[in-house]
Amino acid sequence: MGDPLTIEVRREQNYVIVTAAGEIDISTVARMRECLFDLAASGRPLVADLDQVSFIDSTGLAALVGTAKRATACGGSLYAVCGRPKIRQLFRITGLDRRIPLASTLDEALQAL
Repeated sequence: MGDPLTIEVRREQNYVIVTAAGEIDISTVARMRECLFDLAASGRPLVADLDQVSFIDSTGLAALVGTAKRATACGGSLYAVCGRPKIRQLFRITGLDRRIPLASTLDEALQAL
């Protein structure tokens, strides 16, 4: 059993930050996807802070793709934050970094907003 997934949501005036910590996999992705999809429907910029995520599988990546599509359809956007080299590499290998802007720090993502 890996690290349990925790999700925190912080609503600011012009954007929303979702901070995830632990593992995002088939057993935890439903909570993450539901949270992100609901927030993406608001049309506000959404930042998924994945800096404390120790593992993410294909279901987690698919949830991010779905969130990005929903955010765009609702007039918003999705940015991801991750400084962990292995997870950044997954974004590059899968081409997800071309679909979702990836920042190394939260400050970098907020500046891009």
